[in-house]
Amino acid sequence: MLYAHQNSNFFCSYCSVIFCETVAIYGVIVAIILQTKLESVPSAQIYAPESLRAGYAIFASGIIVGFANLVCGLCVGIIGSSCALSDAQNSSLFVKILVIEIFGSALGLFGVIVGIIMSAQATWPAKSV
Repeated sequence: MLYAHQNSNFFCSYCSVIFCETVAIYGVIVAIILQTKLESVPSAQIYAPESLRAGYAIFASGIIVGFANLVCGLCVGIIGSSCALSDAQNSSLFVKILVIEIFGSALGLFGVIVGIIMSAQATWPAKSV
């Protein structure tokens, strides 16, 4: 019986690590999306409003996803720590706190969605031939 409880505590401890790894994958996915959006702009159109808007949209998308994933990582870490401690004291609380940890992990997904919407606004000026 003691051995089964130790395995449950082991899973609870590594559950937040798995959630944090998914947040890292979110960042890699958005970085790939933003990399495909980059284009070179002729020097005559560097300060064109379209160029500035596209550049700031890509920059804002990266900042939004980065900060959302940072907050999500902090949230998952704090909740994961309390989940492991509460599971050690009372194993019936594991599922309840796991649901809260999933909601904390959803913050990163919301950041990715907003980042993708922001990067869709990046349209570069037409290149003159």
